[in-house]
Amino acid sequence: MTTTAIDRGLGAELAEDLAATALTLAKRFAAGATMWSIAPSWEPHALHIAVEFVHPVIMGKRALPAVALTGPDLVDLVRVSVRPGDLVVAVSGAADAQVRSVMRRAPAWGATTIWIGSGERPAAGLADHVLWLDDPDPRVPATGGFVLFYHLLWELTHVCFEHPGLLKPERPESVCVTCSDEGRPGEAVTASADGHATVRTARGVENVVTTLIDPVAAGDLILVHAGMAIGRLDDEEDGR
Repeated sequence: MTTTAIDRGLGAELAEDLAATALTLAKRFAAGATMWSIAPSWEPHALHIAVEFVHPVIMGKRALPAVALTGPDLVDLVRVSVRPGDLVVAVSGAADAQVRSVMRRAPAWGATTIWIGSGERPAAGLADHVLWLDDPDPRVPATGGFVLFYHLLWELTHVCFEHPGLLKPERPESVCVTCSDEGRPGEAVTASADGHATVRTARGVENVVTTLIDPVAAGDLILVHAGMAIGRLDDEEDGR
């Protein structure tokens, strides 16, 4: 008999979220992604996630590239590690400044994000996938829940690998019919000078015209369209 997430005490909605997250993981891994795991307040979770995916415990299952990032300056560690198409998995509460900063910047780095936590939920849209427990005290009851989450994600990801038709590349998003570009999040690598700045986007490092929004400082999050910075993204204070 197959054991489902609902059988293990999770609600139907959360079980669906786990399944959708696992499908995303399988697609990204199939395309060559590396998973980067962080957990600023609970580093053992970051280490456990990496071990779970990189060390298959069932004969015949493939090892998946996964690395735990720990220590201070996590935002910088993720920034220099992640490549377009990679995955970032975080375990933390919604108020963790470093994780919030990583989640906000990940689209500019081209990374897909999964946020695992408990208690008060993060704002909608901060991560691509949110797996959350309502328990306000994460110390004991949620710890078991977190471990269950990433064990299930590992199992379900390998279930997806058994159905290669699910892993076909997704269709590209619609773009501007005039200039074949869309508004894309970017992170300034350099401060603007003479109306230009070096900006990192999911496509790589670009030279962007900044005259519409100058001045731009290194680390600013901006919206790029047709080679021009056309706006600023949420200017929330965080640990960048």
